Amino acid sequence: MDDAELEKLLKDLESDRVERKASPSDRGKLQETICAFANDLPNHQQPGVLFIGVNDNGTCANLAITDDLLKNLAEMRSNGNILPFPTMTVQKQIVAGCQLALIIVEPSYAPPVRYNGRIWIRVGPRRATATAEEERRLSEKRRFRDLPFDIQPLPSASLEDFNLNLFQQEYLPASLPPDILEQNQRTIEQQLASVRFINRLNYPIQPTNLGILVIGKQPRDFIPGAYIQFLRIEGTELTDPIKDQKEITGSISQILRQLDETLQINISVASDLTTQPLEIKQPDYPLVALQQLTRNAVLHRTYEGTYAPIRINWFSDRIEIQNPGGPFGQVTRQNFGQPGITDYRNPNLAEVLKNLGYVQRFGVGISIAQKELKKNGNPPLEFTVEDSYILAVIRRHL
Repeated sequence: MDDAELEKLLKDLESDRVERKASPSDRGKLQETICAFANDLPNHQQPGVLFIGVNDNGTCANLAITDDLLKNLAEMRSNGNILPFPTMTVQKQIVAGCQLALIIVEPSYAPPVRYNGRIWIRVGPRRATATAEEERRLSEKRRFRDLPFDIQPLPSASLEDFNLNLFQQEYLPASLPPDILEQNQRTIEQQLASVRFINRLNYPIQPTNLGILVIGKQPRDFIPGAYIQFLRIEGTELTDPIKDQKEITGSISQILRQLDETLQINISVASDLTTQPLEIKQPDYPLVALQQLTRNAVLHRTYEGTYAPIRINWFSDRIEIQNPGGPFGQVTRQNFGQPGITDYRNPNLAEVLKNLGYVQRFGVGISIAQKELKKNGNPPLEFTVEDSYILAVIRRHL
């Protein structure tokens, strides 16, 4: 957007594409506005702009626009409160003589967008949670030519392939605030469309890849690589004897629960009485680090165009976690693993993992794993980053 267009928007006190704030003190209201602009219910197909540092009447509030302020505003994109992730930019700019912070929000390719489980919309001066009819209109606005793989329709599947009990008893309560559930008058099809588990309500209704992964009865019937292959090996080479092996399969929540159980069972804990009078229990691997890395693999792998599973090979001296799919988006071989550098091949699956409680913050999984390994006395993480796969190696605590 050029300076002339920004100045015109700033001065247009009636525009529903503009919000003015004298300060960023109420982050909740800012995030509601970002959510509403991303939903673009009026279908402007143009960005909405939050001007921070200006009063309601358009006069300057003389707010100091610092680098820390801009950084804090930018973090609202990926703090996990607004999902799926909004497309937005944050910049410092002088508009109509005022030094301002601008948040420019593009319309979402896959509405509805939620802030803390609620769908915020804006029409004229009104900002409110969406009604059932407004939610339906948002679901029908999706631009399918732009969609990532996780919410592309799956023509070979039908509603019969969904476990609707899992959806209603587990996923909805984990995803929506209780008061929204209590007043929910939506049909099951509208509910499924709202969380992007089916395509738009146009017929024939088709499940999306996301829906099959999360509440499918047999996800591997449609996405063959959607499982984890676990091997426990007595030795340091793949050719050494196998102590245990299993295929961890099912819906995403079933896979992650089985995965946590498998990790806990295989961690060994030694007791150290040599240096202190109290017994110190020392695991060979910290559970939190393994959870972060395996969940990262589930989230960031490619499910498209491959039959390969995630592979976890647990040797006597190390664990290797290999997932299909190399770096994606702004992540490259050179910056892989650096704090703050992240992108999402499966952005809607990221929302699911957040709703189910398997992710609390985005973009910090590797950093948390590194910290936990260091605290436990394990060597640093090792990565091999290739175009078709990423391999993480975790060395055993000695």
